[in-house]
Amino acid sequence: MAACAPSKLAYGTVKSALRDAGLSEPNSACMAERMTDRLTIGQLQKLKKLKGADRSLGDFVAAVRRVGDREALEVTASSAALCATGLAREKR
Repeated sequence: MAACAPSKLAYGTVKSALRDAGLSEPNSACMAERMTDRLTIGQLQKLKKLKGADRSLGDFVAAVRRVGDREALEVTASSAALCATGLAREKR
């Protein structure tokens, strides 16, 4: 169990939260990989509250901006850009 990184355990929860926030399945999967490796559990909990209807990546980034966490915004925006362009190393 010690070999399991907390970020890997949180992946499923973050992916589900991104889907609940209105992102597509492929974008949620790609972004969850990056976000769980780069954000704290506290930051991820803040983002989990962003439930909504279908959203574009731009709309989701705007919602994260309103949370007021600069690091979370930077990670979300860069993840969205890399996942949307296919440049993310994570599977899509």
